[in-house]
Amino acid sequence: MNLNLIAYSIYLLITLIIIIKVGSICHRNGNIFISNLIPDDIEYGIRINNLLLTGYYLLNIGYAVVTLSNWSTILNLPQMLEIISYHTAIIICALASLHYFNLFWITKFIKTSKKL
Repeated sequence: MNLNLIAYSIYLLITLIIIIKVGSICHRNGNIFISNLIPDDIEYGIRINNLLLTGYYLLNIGYAVVTLSNWSTILNLPQMLEIISYHTAIIICALASLHYFNLFWITKFIKTSKKL
């Protein structure tokens, strides 16, 4: 029984659910921020938000799949749980970092555009 294949499947399922859920929440709520940036053209803002979502999915799903190549051979179930937890935590921290990085720049852009 190859524990790596089982671990890959569990890891990808967990990370895909997290990535899709976070992406849909950010996409839905991101329209408010985009409409503040571009108040005159709502359709353009929606298209930008859709492009941001596509880029988000490509970046995060790609990263999740690429990390599979760095896994060591899994020998037992406790090690499998540890490796899945570790790599899932990295994905969650990366998502949180990207989210706050984007919010910082969007907020900064909104503040500077309102001063003009």
